[in-house]
Amino acid sequence: MFSEIFKIIVAIISQPLKTWEILAKKEEDGEAFLSRFVYPLIGVVSVAAFVGVLFTRKEFDVELALKSSIRTLVSVFGGFYLTSYLLNEFWQGLFNREKNLKLCQCFVGYASSLMFALNIVLTLLPEFFFLRIFVLYTFYIVWEGAKPYMQIEEAERMKFVGITTTLILLTPWIIEIILSMLMPGLRF
Repeated sequence: MFSEIFKIIVAIISQPLKTWEILAKKEEDGEAFLSRFVYPLIGVVSVAAFVGVLFTRKEFDVELALKSSIRTLVSVFGGFYLTSYLLNEFWQGLFNREKNLKLCQCFVGYASSLMFALNIVLTLLPEFFFLRIFVLYTFYIVWEGAKPYMQIEEAERMKFVGITTTLILLTPWIIEIILSMLMPGLRF
């Protein structure tokens, strides 16, 4: 299962257009997608946050590692679902399409692959903070997936890509900030 996830992530990052075309032809059950792709990835991101804090800090602090893991889990999980929900709402309101939450979840899950991978790498190797700039590549991944996967016309493509990329990048970050403000014990 994890080798398949790794192959999909590498394919989306290295050849987004070709991968989106393959994924568009693939019949995918929404629940199977979540349990085979998104949930394992979110789990790995959470475990990486735990391990990263536990072994990259000078002090060995399990409490701090658990706080980091909880904050990461809630922000990534909540960010995924909130982004999917908001995209589904925009899907109907701005793009005049019939709501399809499963399609939006699949698109957001695949388009967030780079963000998940960067979260894993940066929590395990925080000294590579400069890699955060590559999160902007999400714009290109969404751009390439808009037409083959979501069937967006060229006239609406830029609007769709701008909205979707903004949601994918900012929603988990905003949730993490709100969580830190509401629960000061999760700050470190």
